[in-house]
Amino acid sequence: MMKNLSNTWRVSLIGLVTCLFPVISLASEGGGDVAHLTGTGLGLTALILFIFAYALVIGEEHIHLRKSKPVMVAAGIIWVLVAIAYMEIGQIDKVEAILDHNLLEYGKLMLFLLAAMTFINTLDERNMFAALRSWLVSRGFSLYGIFWITGVLAFFISPVADNLTTALLMAAVLVAVASDRPQFVATGCVNIVVAANAGGAWSPFGDITTLMVWQAGLVEFTGFFALFIPSLLNWLVPALIMSFFIEKGKPAAISQVIRVKQGGFVVLGLFVATIAMAVVFHNSLHLPPVLGMMTGLGVLKLYGWYLKMFDNDPSNDTADGSVGRFDIFNQLQRAEWDTLMFFYGVILCVGGLGAFGYLAMVSELLYTDMGATWANVMVGILSAIVDNIPVMFAVITMNPDMSYGQWLLVTLTAGVGGSLLSIGSAAGVALMGQARGIYTFGSHLKWTWAVALGYVVSIWAHLWINATLI
Repeated sequence: MMKNLSNTWRVSLIGLVTCLFPVISLASEGGGDVAHLTGTGLGLTALILFIFAYALVIGEEHIHLRKSKPVMVAAGIIWVLVAIAYMEIGQIDKVEAILDHNLLEYGKLMLFLLAAMTFINTLDERNMFAALRSWLVSRGFSLYGIFWITGVLAFFISPVADNLTTALLMAAVLVAVASDRPQFVATGCVNIVVAANAGGAWSPFGDITTLMVWQAGLVEFTGFFALFIPSLLNWLVPALIMSFFIEKGKPAAISQVIRVKQGGFVVLGLFVATIAMAVVFHNSLHLPPVLGMMTGLGVLKLYGWYLKMFDNDPSNDTADGSVGRFDIFNQLQRAEWDTLMFFYGVILCVGGLGAFGYLAMVSELLYTDMGATWANVMVGILSAIVDNIPVMFAVITMNPDMSYGQWLLVTLTAGVGGSLLSIGSAAGVALMGQARGIYTFGSHLKWTWAVALGYVVSIWAHLWINATLI
């Protein structure tokens, strides 16, 4: 997810390395269908353009430029450069096939996420999340209990509701019950970010990176469950350390009752059924998971019609006294379109760089020279600084020759590596906005050593528990 960090020299380092190895020859048959044009003027221009566009993405909060805009423009220009480069070497017929592959990958990802976002938005509109938050706030738990409850819920909700939604929900609980205890809120937010990211790593639905790996057919749906214990340890290790520093006491109980709107639990059931349908489509019928998700979205839209026609709940009435009818298309409109368009730009930018041969070169440097294990560990550390979406898409596009266990390892590291810094994941960035001035880059950095210890333990656990898969 988004990384609001200024030291873009780390990204530029890749460009520097590739400049040292200019290759202007067609790839061999075993190297794929792309040309190796990393040392050409057009190739270097494309790389510099991507670095510049991504620098604008990193500075989004300061320059107030939506992250999708620079990468979408860069994607178009990069592919023009690809077309010119391939035309010069007489391979223009390959460009459309390479671009079509990238567009297909994006289309499947975008429609899958659109369906999932619509379900989440509908659950939110039906007060499912607000009711859960209300129940937790009104129970009168101790601060120590709230710390562990929010962490456990974040770990187990994020595999279904995604790490961002889960983190925002749990952080809302923290702020509601302990707004007068900033130190507790800051530590609790670190715990939630780590738990949400760790929980998202052992499910295809918990993070964009796991979804990409699953849709690419690199790991089966049930295969992700092998990461459960490593992911659990990734959260438990820092959580246990932080729990010794939690403030004592019990916040005042808050009486707040929010009830679920009509059909809320039905929508939840439809969401679970849709996930099951996507899994069955993929595993049993060998159809892409997105087909199951879109079919489930169609069922949700039909149920939305029922709610629109027959839901006369007075709590839905608007402030001016008119009847507030449910409209499923309002939930579609509420999807994170900037994020979806950002994925378009990133995937096509990375795909364009791959067409120039940069990904093949980086794959050689990482997975051949360093070895798969160390390369995958580095991918996780890089994901704490550079957005894990382009990092994982680059790895998938490289398609290095490594074992099933190594694909699980890179899925784990890319998913939990972002917890090392507050700007390393969408969950961390969102919570810095939600608990502004309380949960900050510095307050998270204070616990980075503990999170790093959990990162190391989770990798060790995977290499030990899943040794037969490595």
